Amino acid sequence: MGESRKDDMKKQNLIKLVCLGVVAILAYIPTFIWMVDRWNEKDTYYSHGFLVPFICLFMVWLKRKELAKIKLQPAKIGWAFFISGIIIHAISALWRIYFTSGFSLLPVIIGLILLLGGKEYLRQLWFAVLFIVFMIPLPLIAIANISFKLKIFAASVSTVIINSLGVPAIQDGSIIKTRHAYLIVEDPCSGIRSLIALIALGALMAYLSHNSRVKKSILFLSSIPIAISSNILRIVSLGLVSEIYGSKYAGGIFHDTMGVMVFVFAFAGLSLVAKILE
Repeated sequence: MGESRKDDMKKQNLIKLVCLGVVAILAYIPTFIWMVDRWNEKDTYYSHGFLVPFICLFMVWLKRKELAKIKLQPAKIGWAFFISGIIIHAISALWRIYFTSGFSLLPVIIGLILLLGGKEYLRQLWFAVLFIVFMIPLPLIAIANISFKLKIFAASVSTVIINSLGVPAIQDGSIIKTRHAYLIVEDPCSGIRSLIALIALGALMAYLSHNSRVKKSILFLSSIPIAISSNILRIVSLGLVSEIYGSKYAGGIFHDTMGVMVFVFAFAGLSLVAKILE
């Protein structure tokens, strides 16, 4: 009878925790709406946001065998994470600061995992939880600041490269002027979109690789210079085509194609680094 009563209590506690999790998720609906709006904006830097939840679920699925072997040992410390996350969300929702509300999802989810499964469950799912960060848009003021610095840097390096190739070019802010044309490096061309997406890709590739922690870290960190270099290669190509064939040829299909090629070059670069590290 004693064992039966304990099992009933565990089931009741589990049901209560699941209901608590559902209520918590419902409380985040305004934050989710904000995220989707940012993902859908014109010239958005977070179009990859739609993929992140599916990648997180895929990461959980990959761990299904390990999770099945773990004995459930709920940890009360989960309440500290859960409550702190809910408090941050409540304050953020009151002031409509959705960025911090989005990040408060992390302690809330960590808290629920600890309360439902325990520390070993969290050890297996830590990457899937932290990967959620890549679907939370940064504040617009932070995006504008990073984008400005990136486009000035990209314009500077691209000007040096174009000159080294024998085509006279000078930089004027974010404008690259050659003899017969000029190229404006605008915010969408700053490389921040590819930088954010490729950092997420680098993190995923590093996690899935079978390298040591040090090599995983190197692979992840390499995504930053690779993303920036790929975008600079794109700007140089646009500048050369604009000077040699005319500005009209640097726009349209070629411009859009080079935008896609940034990700192709970067993925090839990350794959090469991964291969070398192996």
